[in-house]
Amino acid sequence: MYQDRIVLCASNAYEKKYYMNPDFSSLPASIQDELKIMCVLFTEEIGGVLSLVFEEDGSLSFDVAANEEDLLFDEIGSVLKVKQLQQAKEELLESLEMFYRVFFLGEEFSEQP
Repeated sequence: MYQDRIVLCASNAYEKKYYMNPDFSSLPASIQDELKIMCVLFTEEIGGVLSLVFEEDGSLSFDVAANEEDLLFDEIGSVLKVKQLQQAKEELLESLEMFYRVFFLGEEFSEQP
C-alpha cells in the first residue's frame, strides 16, 4: 500500500501552520497532541519547516528545510535540536515506527529482546 516516504506530520514556521496526515487519525489524541507540540515548538525555536517522515523501511526521520533567504534560520541549532528530540522522545518515536510497520506496511508484530 505505502511504498514511498509518507509524511506523518509537519510544522511550518513561515505560514504558522501545522499538518497531521489524516491517514494517522487513528493514533490516540494524546500522541497527536504530543507530536503537534513537539513540531510547533521546534519551528518556533529554530524556524523553517519540520516534517516527520516515514521512510520506505518504516523508520521515522526528521526532515528540516528552510528558505534560502531566511537569515534567522538556525541550521546548527536544528541539527542539535533534532538529536535532542530523538533522545528525549525515543520511546514515542520507536512506538510510532512499530505502529507504521504493523498497520501500514503489514509486518508482523514482534517484541524485540
